[in-house]
Amino acid sequence: MSRFWNSRVHGLHPYIPGEQPRLADLLKLNTNESPYGPSPKVLEAIKDSAEDSLRLYPDPTAQALRETIATRFGTSPERVFVGNGSDEVLAHTFRALFHNDAPLLFSDVTYGFYPVYCGLFDQPYRHIPLNDKFEIDIDAYEGPCGGIAIANPNANTGIALSLDAIESVLKRHPDRTVVIDEAYVDFGADSAIDLTHRYDNLLVVQTLSKSYALAGLRVGFAIGSPELIEGLIRVKDSFNSYPLSRPAQQGAIAAIEDREWLEAITRRVMQSRDRLVPELENLGFQVLPSCANFVLVRHPAHPAGSLAAALRERSILVRHLSTPRIQDWLRITIGTDEACNRLIKTLQTILSS
Repeated sequence: MSRFWNSRVHGLHPYIPGEQPRLADLLKLNTNESPYGPSPKVLEAIKDSAEDSLRLYPDPTAQALRETIATRFGTSPERVFVGNGSDEVLAHTFRALFHNDAPLLFSDVTYGFYPVYCGLFDQPYRHIPLNDKFEIDIDAYEGPCGGIAIANPNANTGIALSLDAIESVLKRHPDRTVVIDEAYVDFGADSAIDLTHRYDNLLVVQTLSKSYALAGLRVGFAIGSPELIEGLIRVKDSFNSYPLSRPAQQGAIAAIEDREWLEAITRRVMQSRDRLVPELENLGFQVLPSCANFVLVRHPAHPAGSLAAALRERSILVRHLSTPRIQDWLRITIGTDEACNRLIKTLQTILSS
């Protein structure tokens, strides 16, 4: 605490990012990063951007990148917003498009930044509990609200909603913004982007951090009606007119254009996930069905915290979250087949001892 902090800072409970330690022979399965590198075309584009033009500010509208995203998803540039990672896009969304005259609705197990942003922007909120199967209970998203935020597939569980379920929420709340946060959608779920042409209250947010293997580039985007996008732009230009550097814009364009690379590495992750799940189940773990690049697991005979600590002693990091509903669970990022094999062998050793 400090006497220099204002009352808002005193009351904040910041988001805690995944651990990034320096350990020998470290296997990081805690932050849902891609086990594969980005497209070689991305690296080439970033290298090409490292020239004299870096003395100039980047395009504040990121027009070329927005045009590339629009072409990729069959929409128009005025329906696209870009930012410094999807976290920034979401932050602007909380500031611009949710109303604090009623609570924002999101599930009790979801992306941890949602309640943090509510605290930062004085947005009241209400948790909607997942059902007994850890699925989002769409029918519970009713009554007055200041907006709705749904991660699909859901953060920390990996369970995906159908487009019919999403559409039912959009119809139920036509005058409030519904955000579908699709950070993991490329690993087996259906994107709601096409619905943005039919529902002007829908904003779909995606990131290049996961499936595109570009967590270090910090690029995210949103697609929605021009009315929603204009609201985001007004907030962005009141905060930081130049959120994306020239290298970031050029790298992102190359990444989105290289669909072959995206499909190849996401397919490899999904195949590794499909092989890992039965091996974990054979060790006695309960594994939730996942459409993401991670799985949420628990072992009935071993506390999650103890397992996480034992793995860390052996230079393997997984995520043990403090959210009450999942404090007995571990979130494990899908790595390469070699990484998955190392994980299974290490767990066999831990469990047998």
